[in-house]
Amino acid sequence: MKNYSIIETERLILRLTELHDASFVLELLNTPKWKQFIGDRNIHSIADATQYIKEKMLPQSERLGYGNYVVIRKKDDVKIGSCGLYDREGLEGVDIGFAFLPNYEGKGYAYEASKKIMETAFTDFQIDTIAGITAKGNKASQGLLMKLGLTFDKYITLPNEDEEIMLFSIKKNEN
Repeated sequence: MKNYSIIETERLILRLTELHDASFVLELLNTPKWKQFIGDRNIHSIADATQYIKEKMLPQSERLGYGNYVVIRKKDDVKIGSCGLYDREGLEGVDIGFAFLPNYEGKGYAYEASKKIMETAFTDFQIDTIAGITAKGNKASQGLLMKLGLTFDKYITLPNEDEEIMLFSIKKNEN
């Protein structure tokens, strides 16, 4: 099987998250939009971020060969966001997720990274359906999911959550 720890686009390198990304994960998970739309993960230190990577990110990438990718801008090697495919409890199959530092939003990076992740999922990971979930108030995320070709399916509530969220999806042959 081919190694998918690194995926490239014209402007970006997507690399599976590693323990040495803890300072970046700490910064990203504490952005206002992450806390508002994804939720406060109580990550307040490098140690917390390292533990989060160990418990929440590495097990899936080790098990499936894909997961959370750090998005790095090629021109200056700056970590600008994350994008990935997640095997999430309460959802069938995998869902695509993305989050970027505020200075890198609105520049097409999320679309570029997400589009490449979806292509890789359909062609190389043999995934047939990709879901996308987002908060009702996250219009930017909804817009990106629709731009990627996902369509709204229904409102759902994930296990151990109270808030109803929106579920989008796309099948391989719709891509």
